[in-house]
Amino acid sequence: MCRSGRAARRQDDRPLTESLPSPRRITPLELFIGFAGIALSGFGGVMPFARRMMVERRQWLTAAEFTDLVSLGQILPGPNIVNVSICVGWRFAGAAGIFAALAGLVFVPFWIVIGFGIIHATYGEVPRVQGAFMGIAAAGAGLVIATGLKMARPMIGSIQALIFIVLGFGAIAIMRWPLMPVVLVLATLSILVTAWIRGRR
Repeated sequence: MCRSGRAARRQDDRPLTESLPSPRRITPLELFIGFAGIALSGFGGVMPFARRMMVERRQWLTAAEFTDLVSLGQILPGPNIVNVSICVGWRFAGAAGIFAALAGLVFVPFWIVIGFGIIHATYGEVPRVQGAFMGIAAAGAGLVIATGLKMARPMIGSIQALIFIVLGFGAIAIMRWPLMPVVLVLATLSILVTAWIRGRR
């Protein structure tokens, strides 16, 4: 029994990285194709398609990992999906993965945006064209809301998470406070509260 206790302590003393599973290998080509598909699908907002591709279809990430990456990308400067693609590319294929993910995310949509810009500049005053763009914007807003609800679903059982969700919604939607200060303050408080709770256990 003592030997088993010492063995358990030796296992606990191992570095954390030894106990964590290594991410499975994903080639740069797979990253390019995956993020190109996200970019080509995401009219009005790519996060719903990013979650569907990375969590539900290809299972590159768990739902919790995806939520963590989105939260991190929201705090960092730059577009959220770009920050997520950099993190995912680096995790699975290093520097080549970053390049492949960014290339897939940007290359094809760049030309599509140019085409839409030409159409809007030429026919932007046509009522049907205006209606089409308004429909795309409305669909994008709906997809973003649906993704937010999916990301919040695993947190429903956590009182701590629900408190911070309510605080964030109240600060941004009701009080109209700026997004970045609210995110930074709530993220810091959440980390401190989580560390305090774990320290008591």
